[in-house]
Amino acid sequence: MAPEAELVIAAGEMPGYLAPTAALVVAAAVIGYLSARARVVPIVGFLVAGVLIGPAQLGIVENGEAVEAAADIGVILLLFTIGIEFSLERLARVWTWIAVAGGLQLVLATGAGLGLTLALGGGWRDGLFTGFLLALSSTAIVLKLLGERRENSAVRGRLALAVLIAQDLAVVAMVLVVPLLGAGTGADGEGSGGGSLLWALLTAVAVIAVVLVLARRVMPTVLDVVARTCSPEVFLLAIVAVCFGTAYLTALSGVSVSLGAFLAGLVVSESRTSSQAFAEVLPLQIVFSAVFFVSVGMLLDVGFMLANLPLVLGAAAVVLLVKTLTTAVAATAVRIPVRTAVATGLLLAQVGEFSFVLLTVGTAAGLAPLGLADDGAQVAVATTVLLMLVTPQLAAAGARIDRSRAAGPGDAGGHAGSAPRGHVAIIGWGPTALEVAAALRGRGVDVVMTTLNPDGAAQAESAGHRVVRGDPTKAEILRTAGVPDVRLVVVAEDDPEQAVRVVASARAVTDAPILARPLGAVDVAELADAGADHILDRDRLSGQALLRSVLGELGHPVVHPSRGRAVVDTARVVRYAWPEGSGCGHGTASRPVLPLAPGCVGCLQEGTEWVHLRTCLSCGYVGCCDSSERRHARAHAAADAHPLVASAEPGESWAYCFVDDVTVPAPAGAAPEAESSPAASPPP
Repeated sequence: MAPEAELVIAAGEMPGYLAPTAALVVAAAVIGYLSARARVVPIVGFLVAGVLIGPAQLGIVENGEAVEAAADIGVILLLFTIGIEFSLERLARVWTWIAVAGGLQLVLATGAGLGLTLALGGGWRDGLFTGFLLALSSTAIVLKLLGERRENSAVRGRLALAVLIAQDLAVVAMVLVVPLLGAGTGADGEGSGGGSLLWALLTAVAVIAVVLVLARRVMPTVLDVVARTCSPEVFLLAIVAVCFGTAYLTALSGVSVSLGAFLAGLVVSESRTSSQAFAEVLPLQIVFSAVFFVSVGMLLDVGFMLANLPLVLGAAAVVLLVKTLTTAVAATAVRIPVRTAVATGLLLAQVGEFSFVLLTVGTAAGLAPLGLADDGAQVAVATTVLLMLVTPQLAAAGARIDRSRAAGPGDAGGHAGSAPRGHVAIIGWGPTALEVAAALRGRGVDVVMTTLNPDGAAQAESAGHRVVRGDPTKAEILRTAGVPDVRLVVVAEDDPEQAVRVVASARAVTDAPILARPLGAVDVAELADAGADHILDRDRLSGQALLRSVLGELGHPVVHPSRGRAVVDTARVVRYAWPEGSGCGHGTASRPVLPLAPGCVGCLQEGTEWVHLRTCLSCGYVGCCDSSERRHARAHAAADAHPLVASAEPGESWAYCFVDDVTVPAPAGAAPEAESSPAASPPP
């Protein structure tokens, strides 16, 4: 922070950037929320937010350097996460699509732009410039839509990515060629430009080769070393350093920043920590990508668009038709079915964000889109924003057209669509977790283990288990591990506080039962409130085992729950929200508890028998009913001032207050055995 800014903040004055920044973020959040409620793609909401607050409309936010920088970061992070989701193996499978379909699309679209300009009376220089603008599609919007629609692994999704990669490679040449198209460039300049272009292309190839070597040989080892710190903060900083460092180096060599970010993602994708990297970067990517889409909307001058509406709509219609046809023709050249080719054409029918970069360079060199002089730039901006706004609808229309799901090159899925289903997720590592995983696999139950610890992950992998590496409190890690579709979640985290965080995160993405086994002091109410259905308290379980061993060694009778009698599950949380209006004033004494024993605590200690069991809703004490000889439930209630009990018998759904002599049926959310029968049973 600059010294002047520090003085402003220290003096209590408002920094100049704060108001527009706050307006931008608030507008994005509010309109994004409204878009979600209206079931509209958030990208559209962000673009609309930019249109409203931009300098040409309300003028709340100027498209200054801070906004532009944040928008650029959004594009970098978006391409970086796409690169992580992809892989070098999948990239190799679609290389033919990149070279043939991508190259042909660029040639056809550029030629169409040149022909349109010449038909309107413009020069060939303006025509070639227009073709360059027309050839590029929006990498940010298309890839964001594919991710939201879970179509990254669909044929049109992979084909779209291949074409976008070809376009990003072509940007390197376009940025060098456009200034040479400016009026007044002589022969010497052209020769020098040709040499510069050749040098730039050779440099780009060299950079890509270096990145591929780093991805295979260096980066996996480096990231594994960083991951061993088990510090999400350090790991995130390392990942962001890889992202921006690679983007910076590629930019120095003349390769587009977006392609550099994508290559950085490919580097990370070859590491075993790729899932963790994706989950850590995703929140940053979401925030900065939103800023990017808002900044694009800010470029639109609604007044100009309304004043020239026929021209803008006509230009948009022509661009839509040309982009769809040229992309579809290019796709059919690599034997893509016609319907899939048309769907891909609709998906890529907008003009890309990097066209704004070319537009700036071209107008500075005296060029104008379609040869329309000053109005050409505004028409290009209005057309671009308008097509970006309708891209989600075009993508949906393409999906309806494309009913084919035939496999093509690169059909192996990445993160999307590869999550398992119907398995048990074990979160944490250590001997207990490995023993449970081995026992489940031995019984034919699929298991996926998740841990942040690289050594623990390597140990689990060596035992033959599927492992997802990363912070299990991150929703993306849990989704990658298939937690939304599991049969059971086992949280084997040692730290009780971490166990609570993991349980809460898992409960946010699944309705499956969650079993938690923390070590140390266990707060049953906190874990239950976080969403745990079963809680294993190691100290309590070991104490029960110790008591049985001591009694057995001394020759005292050890009472075991026998066949035909109720056995209380000491790991299942008993929740009983006492109903209002029951006539009992002690409802606040009911809280989530764990039963202390599988049978009556007093009878187990004394070696006596019981008839029925009751669970104290204040502490989990299990006592015998009033029909039993010892009546331990009532004795405990009187001694500890815990008046509320629930029946622990299978199929019984009632609870009882000893003090007020009130019996109530179980409400929703009570213990599962209570929920199995809605009818009330007699009190103790």
